[in-house]
Amino acid sequence: MGYVSMEQCVRDLERHGHLVRIKEEVDPYLEMAAIHHRVFQHNGPALLFENVKGSRFPAVSNLFGNLDRSRFLFRDTLETVKRVVELKGDPTVLLKNPFRYVKAPLAGWSALPKKVARGPVTSHTCAISDLPQIVHWPMDGGPFVTLPIVHTEDIDRPEPMGANIGMYRIQLGGNEYEPDREIGLHYQLHRGIGVHQTKAHERGLPLKVSIFVGGPPSHTFSAVMPLPEGLSELTFAGALGGRRFRYTRRDGYTLSTDADFVITGYVEPGAVKPEGPFGDHLGYYSLQHPFPLMKVHTVYHRPRAIWPFTVVGRPPQEDTQFGALIHEITGSIIPSEIPGLHAVHAVDASGVHPLLLAQGSERYTPYLEKKRPQELLTIANAILGYGQMSLAKYLFVVDKADAPNLDIHHIGPYFQHVLERIDLTRDFHFHTQTSMDTLDYSGESINAGSKLVVAAVGAKKRELGTELPSDFPALNHWNEVKVALPGVLVFSGTPYTGAATTNELLQELNEKVNPELQLQFPLIIWADDASFTAATLNNWLWVTFTRSNPSHDIHGIGAFIENKHWGSRGPVIIDARMKPHHAPPVELDPEVEKRVDRLGVAGASLHGII
Repeated sequence: MGYVSMEQCVRDLERHGHLVRIKEEVDPYLEMAAIHHRVFQHNGPALLFENVKGSRFPAVSNLFGNLDRSRFLFRDTLETVKRVVELKGDPTVLLKNPFRYVKAPLAGWSALPKKVARGPVTSHTCAISDLPQIVHWPMDGGPFVTLPIVHTEDIDRPEPMGANIGMYRIQLGGNEYEPDREIGLHYQLHRGIGVHQTKAHERGLPLKVSIFVGGPPSHTFSAVMPLPEGLSELTFAGALGGRRFRYTRRDGYTLSTDADFVITGYVEPGAVKPEGPFGDHLGYYSLQHPFPLMKVHTVYHRPRAIWPFTVVGRPPQEDTQFGALIHEITGSIIPSEIPGLHAVHAVDASGVHPLLLAQGSERYTPYLEKKRPQELLTIANAILGYGQMSLAKYLFVVDKADAPNLDIHHIGPYFQHVLERIDLTRDFHFHTQTSMDTLDYSGESINAGSKLVVAAVGAKKRELGTELPSDFPALNHWNEVKVALPGVLVFSGTPYTGAATTNELLQELNEKVNPELQLQFPLIIWADDASFTAATLNNWLWVTFTRSNPSHDIHGIGAFIENKHWGSRGPVIIDARMKPHHAPPVELDPEVEKRVDRLGVAGASLHGII
């Protein structure tokens, strides 16, 4: 659907039963986010908050709350855009099936950005404090923009086709920011915006920044879309939205004329202030750190502007659906970029970046009686150097030939396949003293940590245990034992106090747990709460892979180092307890939850939904 505005999108969703209006006054401090969270958990509709306390602007959320609604938003263009992306990733497909791609080149050409003299967004201005000041979690440092479209340009190529579009969070107030005059930007220097900043600041020049909020939903989606090299986000936004991206210039800044709001400003060389904390998509707070400071120039808005937002926290959340739609559009691209790779899956329940599951071809050792991972390790290195996948902390990779029908999105069977085949003495490959996702606090300092590649091939080596034997021995440091998955035990007991208790535990396990039982359970998770961790697959994924740093928190019964390679003769243990340097998990405020309940009673806006 070629929406020209967010207002048109809202009306279309409402007309087709995808949106409800919340007429009651709602508080942007915690309450709006809690309402959104509750409705999302019930797979509910998009929400239009008509009466936001302290602001004259309505707000909308949960636009992308499920995959069916996301497809509905782009129902007229989605298939053509898939063809455009396929063609950009591999132009030879056009020769193989020309009729499949007949519309793709035309769609790409017609989506080129269009410069205009003016547009709706230039008609009004306001202050930062006039915007909905939405605070999502109790420990957040202030109100944040969670669906910003951040636009910067190369100072040597100041035009939209050379621009970077990204979704980097924006802190509107709190901390040390001067109200209405300063806001915070959270991004890393290796991202596109960081490259523009470095280049400008090396010449002593400020970086000009334009933040678009709202407008056609295709603009929002384009800001998170990982595109093939050479495909502009603005072109993609036009193709997906069925309408060319329209822009104009004011005071040296680029404005999206279809946006609901545009915040312009600049980042001066060396200008930083503390940003955060912020409840983030791993399910923990990203803590306060110095990040670039943006001096506000002008805040524009269109008539009847609507402020879009989302809520991030422990997955699944609305951004999970972003990932699902991205996979639907680009699923065929990444395997074509990495030889031998068949499929890769960023596991949402683990926070996306901490865990990747992959499937490749192991063809380097056909002459060996027993296969060993070799080509899979080459594929793994390529994955860890590819775009956002470079943020991965754990990467598991298997040979497709061992189980051609194995689906990497069926996570339980995937791990069973790995654990049945893994050689604990050979198949763990660590990358130490390396970078880690800024939002991941399992390392001992920001941006620093380790990675682990686990590559498993060949025939089944063991039968996995599915039940805990009745004669399982009592252990001094663990008081609760659960089976989370076939071959996976979860223990809890002694909180983390350092390496000493870990060594005592390893010795005790080796002495008391018989070798046959050790063989059945090659993976052991040491958690703070075994019942919680083992209760669901999602709990196990979240605890295990967000609360551990591979180089520091992986141990083994009978562990050894030979020629710089680490291996274990018995079960491998992942210490997934909370450590003193970890960030706290996000938690809902019980009092706010009670206030949300009022919207679900008979006669209230969300009756029958929550």
